[in-house]
Amino acid sequence: MARLRRDEWVDAAYELFQAEGLAAVRVEVLARTLGATKGSFYWHFTDRRDLLRAVLDRWEQSETEGVIAAAGEDLAPVERLAFLFREIARHSSLRTGERTLYVDSPSLGVADTVLAVTERRVGFIASVLSDLGFSDEEARRRAVVVVSSVLGYQQVTASAWEARTDPYELVETLFHFVIAGTAAASDGAEVWRRAQQA
Repeated sequence: MARLRRDEWVDAAYELFQAEGLAAVRVEVLARTLGATKGSFYWHFTDRRDLLRAVLDRWEQSETEGVIAAAGEDLAPVERLAFLFREIARHSSLRTGERTLYVDSPSLGVADTVLAVTERRVGFIASVLSDLGFSDEEARRRAVVVVSSVLGYQQVTASAWEARTDPYELVETLFHFVIAGTAAASDGAEVWRRAQQA
């Protein structure tokens, strides 16, 4: 039996994380799925927590840094925000592993990573809102509302509750709530439309 590469273990673990949550990522389950031995696993990882950190590194790159990068640094703040929100909507069905992550992370020993990613998300959104003209305090409050809204949506839809509306429409409403009170709000509908067409 050929020894698997580290990235093959991480690929399988990430897929399981996305389908069932981080708590479901177990060495024995992955070994069976991959047709590998636990020895192959320990060749690449010191323990399960090491694998969980690799999964969360991928999650951070894909679901935070990748989404932030898609927002485009060279755009005006309101356009950056619209592109960011578009990416949030686009990724909403991809974030199934996040549904239980915030509850599970302390018992899995990865709360520090999850908290750092959350702060990165809040910090980025707050910086864009500051650039849009909000005070640092108001920008942070609105950024916390955005991140909490997205996580809350994931939580309620995990219970099989149906929003009965398109995620893009929900995120568009959130976008308009967040920019309310700025000069950019009057152009919000047009900015949102352009972001969706890009």
